[in-house]
Amino acid sequence: MPDAGGLRAEGEGSLAAWLIGHGKLAPSSLERAERLVRDGAERLDTVLVRLGLVAERDLARGYAALLGMPVVAAPDFPAEPVLAERINRTFLRHNRCLPLADADDGLILAMADPLDADALEAMALTVKKPVLRRVALPSDLEAAWERLYGGSSSSSAGSGEADLHADAAEDDVERLKDLASEAPVVRLVNQLIARAVEARASDIHLDPTETGLRVRFRLDGVLYEMDAPPARLRAAVISRIKIMARLDIAERRLAQDGRIRLAVRGTDVDFRVATTPCAHGESVVLRILDRSTVKLDFAALGFDAETLEAYLGVLRRPYGILLVTGPTSSGKTTTLYASLQLLNDPGRKLLTIEDPIEYQLEGVTQVPVQSEIGRTFANVLRSFLRHNPDIVMVGEIRDIETARVAMEAALTGQLVLSTLHTNDAASGVTRLLDMGVEDYHLASVVNGFVAQRLVRTLCRHCREPYRPLPDIIERLGLRQEAANDPELWRPIGCEACGGTGYAGRTALLEVLPMTDAIRALVLQRPETREIRRAAIRDGMRTMFRNGVRKALAGETSLDEVLRVTEPD
Repeated sequence: MPDAGGLRAEGEGSLAAWLIGHGKLAPSSLERAERLVRDGAERLDTVLVRLGLVAERDLARGYAALLGMPVVAAPDFPAEPVLAERINRTFLRHNRCLPLADADDGLILAMADPLDADALEAMALTVKKPVLRRVALPSDLEAAWERLYGGSSSSSAGSGEADLHADAAEDDVERLKDLASEAPVVRLVNQLIARAVEARASDIHLDPTETGLRVRFRLDGVLYEMDAPPARLRAAVISRIKIMARLDIAERRLAQDGRIRLAVRGTDVDFRVATTPCAHGESVVLRILDRSTVKLDFAALGFDAETLEAYLGVLRRPYGILLVTGPTSSGKTTTLYASLQLLNDPGRKLLTIEDPIEYQLEGVTQVPVQSEIGRTFANVLRSFLRHNPDIVMVGEIRDIETARVAMEAALTGQLVLSTLHTNDAASGVTRLLDMGVEDYHLASVVNGFVAQRLVRTLCRHCREPYRPLPDIIERLGLRQEAANDPELWRPIGCEACGGTGYAGRTALLEVLPMTDAIRALVLQRPETREIRRAAIRDGMRTMFRNGVRKALAGETSLDEVLRVTEPD
């Protein structure tokens, strides 16, 4: 009979084959993990999860498929410890297992690693009966241990000591570094990040409270509460993220920014990390930049045929400035990336200055802002003019200096693409004028403005049609977009969309070309509403009208349209 080590090696080989065969692990990632296993003392499954090469949920499914046993979840865990008087809680934590029930035919044991023959043998000797294995996620086991044993007054001295150190670590930098580098914390943070990427979250929010750590994922623009890590690990989790982002963990008085690159399920994913001090520690936000989920395709972004025709009419001009406007996280940069991809060919030189570079584009020279050494938008843009570019993208026009250099670039024959923070396209004109841009420069150089907002798209599996009330039809002018009885759609919620009724996002857009009428109006330094009225007379379809059309088509709900736009 082969020994436990042989059985483990055979089991891990089958597990790796299952993960690769089901597209959960890249062969190159397996080779990387195997090199680390040979060089150290860790097991293959531990290394795969720690490095973010495999999600813990996929690992559990692989074990379950190979061993023919179910994966248990939080509802399957006991309300009280099972056989607490006979089973040492330290043994359970060390071996990542938890008794679920003491049945007549054996002890039902949830295990993160069901191939751990030593733990199985030790448990069988302890309870003097067969052990029936079940697969469990390490994060679910960690939450169960915390609930069943973590807060108990009868905790062992060792456990109490660990809790004490975890709390004390907030004021002990060296201890905090040690705690943040321990396997449970490393695994917990990697699992948290992997779960967010799998859920296609755009951001992870970690907010310390008086009693623990609040964890939320931003899904389709809305924050959702997630399971929190054990309260005693609050400081360690925050410190682990700061270490990964190469931030100073001793500095808690000032905000800090950093970046992380991790392999998640074999794909490199970038994260922008921002920390800020708050009442109970440090709040952390991770912006997820997963290139594999970004489609630089105008139709996928939300451009219908009419809007795309208007946009391309502005974009394809050989020189001048095109500005995409909207609030933070409205998809402005993605629209510019799609534009660069469309314009990119070997006969043109494309340069970008960004803060930071969100996605790398093949064939485009991209430069990150680094203000501390003087690498600002304006300075880099000025240097770009000596590099003979055809197209320049500036991440954002934030000040008059950057605006004037952009105008200079456009006047010398370059096409400049950039963004502004305004609520609609017409506000872009007044924003530049208020910034100090001369009206004659604006009128002669700017080709157009594009405003956009993101709304959630309805789940195709559960959306439901309905007839709006006559008052709504008249007040919102729905008959302008639908001939007779307008039909709208509303969210219901199902398993496919997680009960939200929505799945994914799309953009509401309006394109304002600088027509002769609007150029003449700019020289009179008009108010925003005058520009807006003139643009509508010239044929601009507003974001609200674009949203109503998408609501009538069943792409989104009227509530979503009204959430981000105002009726005309």
